Amino acid sequence: MLFLALVAVCSTSCVTQKKMTVLREVTAESADSINQTFHAVSEIVIKPGDQLTVYISALDREAIAPYNLPAVAFTDPNSTDVKTMGQLQSYRVDEEGYVELPVLGKIHVEGLKRDEVAEEIRQVLKDQVVNPLVQVNMIGAKVSVTGEVARPGQVTINNGRLTILDALAAAGDLTPYGRRDNVLVTREQDGKLEFARLDLTNQDIFASPYYYLQQNDVVYVSPNKVRVINSANVSLWLSMVSTMASAATVIVTVVNAARK
Repeated sequence: MLFLALVAVCSTSCVTQKKMTVLREVTAESADSINQTFHAVSEIVIKPGDQLTVYISALDREAIAPYNLPAVAFTDPNSTDVKTMGQLQSYRVDEEGYVELPVLGKIHVEGLKRDEVAEEIRQVLKDQVVNPLVQVNMIGAKVSVTGEVARPGQVTINNGRLTILDALAAAGDLTPYGRRDNVLVTREQDGKLEFARLDLTNQDIFASPYYYLQQNDVVYVSPNKVRVINSANVSLWLSMVSTMASAATVIVTVVNAARK
């Protein structure tokens, strides 16, 4: 009985190499068919709730000073004195998709990329500043990765875009217990939640609109059957092994006593 229990525990811990392989269908010969459906995304678009920094430059530094407010903070929680931080002020995109900038007022930015927002601001500025240059950056854009990964947590979107493979790599990759064929992506779009399950072993992932992640997406790696069985039964198996060991000890004690 003890031997059979140990064999059962060991058998549930085995995960085949094939099941642990990502994109196992992809080959050099399949590249052409993949590229027929693959559409590269240059970067994510801006959504309500995003934080932007805007830096305006020109030859006339005095002319642009009112547009570049520095970030400020209170010197301490109980003081009304403020200090200037060595960084630009950030601006939050409101629920209607507008960002309010010094002097310029409200500008609609929802659905635009950073360079498109920069061009919108430049067009507004060109009658006020000679040859203005505008740089727009998004700060704090992140996705959450959880489930069967080595390091669950948040991953920052750098350079304006992030693929699901990039996010999983940043989270330390899937554990041996993560299902490569069942990765859930949750996304908020137009005030509603969207859900998509992706198969990382299949080349069709490159054609998915969820291959490129968006800010605030949540990626969840489902556990495989081995993890579910182990998690549900580990205490049961330990209890069985302990009980059988105790029973064996009692039997040996009784047998030895009878022989005497």
